[in-house]
Amino acid sequence: MITISERGTFLSLDNDANKNSFQGTVPQMLAYQAESGIGDNPAIREKAYGIWDVYSWKDYLGYVKKVALGLIAIGIKRKEVVGLITDNHSEWLFAETGTQAVGGISLNLFTSAVAGELAIALGRVSAAYVFAENQEQVDKLLESRQKLDHVRKIIYIDPTGMRYYKDNDWIISFADLLAEGEKLDSQNPELFHEELKKGRGDETALMIQTSGTTGLPKMATLSHNGLISIGRMWSAAVDIKPGENWLSMSPPAWIVDQMWCFGVALYTGMTLNFPEMPETVMDDFREIGPSRIITGSRFWEDMASKIRVKMSDAGFIKRYFFNTAEKTGRTMEALRVEKKSPPWSLKLLYSLASVTVYRRLLDRIGCANFLGAYTGGHPISPDVITFFRSFGLNLKQCYGLTESGGIFQIQPDDEVKPETVGRPLPGVELKIDENQEVLIKSGSVFQGYYQNEEATREAFRDGWLRTGDAGYFDKDGHLLIIGRKEEVIRTKSGEAFSLDFIETRLKFSPYIKEAVIFGEGRPFLTALINIDLGNTGSWAEKRMIPYTTYLDLSQQSKVEELILAEVESVNKQLLDFMKVSKFILLYKLLDADDEELTRTGKVRRHFVSESYSRLIEGMYAGDAEIPVKGKIRYRDGQIGEMDTTVRVLTAS
Repeated sequence: MITISERGTFLSLDNDANKNSFQGTVPQMLAYQAESGIGDNPAIREKAYGIWDVYSWKDYLGYVKKVALGLIAIGIKRKEVVGLITDNHSEWLFAETGTQAVGGISLNLFTSAVAGELAIALGRVSAAYVFAENQEQVDKLLESRQKLDHVRKIIYIDPTGMRYYKDNDWIISFADLLAEGEKLDSQNPELFHEELKKGRGDETALMIQTSGTTGLPKMATLSHNGLISIGRMWSAAVDIKPGENWLSMSPPAWIVDQMWCFGVALYTGMTLNFPEMPETVMDDFREIGPSRIITGSRFWEDMASKIRVKMSDAGFIKRYFFNTAEKTGRTMEALRVEKKSPPWSLKLLYSLASVTVYRRLLDRIGCANFLGAYTGGHPISPDVITFFRSFGLNLKQCYGLTESGGIFQIQPDDEVKPETVGRPLPGVELKIDENQEVLIKSGSVFQGYYQNEEATREAFRDGWLRTGDAGYFDKDGHLLIIGRKEEVIRTKSGEAFSLDFIETRLKFSPYIKEAVIFGEGRPFLTALINIDLGNTGSWAEKRMIPYTTYLDLSQQSKVEELILAEVESVNKQLLDFMKVSKFILLYKLLDADDEELTRTGKVRRHFVSESYSRLIEGMYAGDAEIPVKGKIRYRDGQIGEMDTTVRVLTAS
C-alpha cells in the first residue's frame, strides 16, 4: 500500500521494491513520479505551431490537480463517468487523469464517431460530464442534447470557433475549468491531496468500448491495478528506461494508447510525445525519433505499400540497389530465424546494404532510432514483418485485447518469428483449451462488462479469460494465432482454416486496401476487394488511364487486370482449397459510418456479408456481371444515388 505525507509526497515509494508492489491508483503513481528523481524530466512533449512544448512530471501533476479541482468545483461526484472525445494531446492526459484523481471513471470515444454513436455510448453509462475536442465535437453533442439530459456540462478544449457558444450555460471551456480549479485550490489547499488519498487500486479507472465487430460494442471496465500491472509486466520484460520516447498515434479510445500512456509510460517514466496534427505525424516522427511504438497492422501495411510503390517508380539503378538490398536482408533474416550463422560473404553484403540502403530508408521513414516496434490489434501478413526486418527494423508481432488490459504477448528480440506472437509477459499465464481457444490469466485482466453480467460470465472460464481466438504453441513455445474462433471456416470438403490468413497476404499488395473472404460450406472461396485509391490511382496516372472517382477507377479494365495478377500471385503461395477463385472489386470503400468497419478499422464481417449478399451469391451462381443500385456516401457526408455494374473476376 501507499502512504502520503501532509504535503502529498509518497513516503513508502522510495525504492524499486515498493514500486514493484504498488497497489494504488494511476493518479497516485503520477504523484509518485512527480515526487521522485525524474520529477523534473520531460513527461510530455507536444508540438504546436512547429514548436515542441515540454511538460515535466511535476507540470503534469500540476495540470491534473487543476482539472481535478475544477471538476469538483462544477459538481462531480466519485464514481461518476466522464466522457472524453479528444485527439492525442496533453489536455487528454490532464482530463483523464484529473477525472480519475477525484474518483471519476473515464470513457474515451472516437472523434470520428457520428452524433448518434456518441449519444448512445454516453447514454449507456449516464455520463455526467464530457470533454470535447473542438467545435465539431460540441456540435455533435448539441445535435443530440435531448438524449443527453444526464450530461451536466460539456468542457471544450480547442476554443477555435467557440465564441458564439458563450451564452450556452451547458458549455464551458477547458481554460475556465482550470481557472475554477485554481480558485478552489487557493480556498482549500489540502483538498486535492485528500481526494487523491481516497483512491484505491481495485476501483474502476476507465471504461473502454470493445471493437464491436459482431454488434453493439460492450463496455469493458479496467481497474487502476490492471493498468499499473500492465506497466509493471512490460517493465519486467523490456528494458525501458526513463526518458525514452513514445509517439502517441493511436486514438485515445483504443486500448493501446490507454495501456501505454496510463500503464507502461507512467510506470517506467517514458516521455510521451504528441504530433501536431495527423498530417504531420511522419515529420514529427522523424524529429522525435521514438525508441518504441505500437500501432495497428494497417500502419505498417500502408507504409510497406508506399515504399514499394515509390521504388517501383524509381530509376533502374535505385531499383536494382533496393531489390538487391531487400533480397540480402531477407536471406539474413531467414538465417536469424533459424538461428544459423551467415557466411562471411553475406555479412559483407549486409554491411554494405546497411550503409547504402537500410539506414537511409529507416531515417527517411522516421524509424532509425527504434529499439522496438510492435504491431497488434489485427493479424498482419508475415510478409510485412519480414519486409521491414530485412531492412534492420526491429518490427515484431504482439498480441492482446481490450479485456486483457492491452498487449500481454510479445516476441523476445532474439526469438523473432514473423508468423508468431511470441511469449507472454512475466506474470501472465496462458493455456490452450480442448477447443484450441487461447485462455489468459493475469493481474491486468478487466473487471467485467459494464451492466452486463451474462457477457461477463461468458468471458471467463474457471477464472481464465477467454480470448475468443484459436491458437496453438509451436515447438519453441511461441503462440500462433489462427484467428477468431467464429471466423475459422470449413469448405464444403471439410478443410478448416482462418480467413485472416488469406486476407492479410492479399493486403500485402500495395494496390489492395481491404479484402474480405467468404466460403463457409462453399465449394470455393470468393472475395470482395477494395483497391488502394492512392497507390492504384498513381499507377493509373503513370499509364495515362483516365478516371474521376473511386468507382470509376475500380471499374477500369486495366485495374482489374492489375488486381487479378496480385490475387493470382498470392494464390501461388496457398494450398488449393485456400485459393481465391472469384472476386469483385467493390465500387466503394468499406466505411465505419456504414457499419462495415469498426472505428479501429476492423472489418465487421457479418455486416459486410449482409450488405453485399447479392454480390456474394452472384459469384457462386456463376454470374459474369452483377447490376448494382443503391446509395453511396461521399467524403463530404452527402448521400448520392448509384447505378453501376460490377464484373466477377476469375483467378487461376
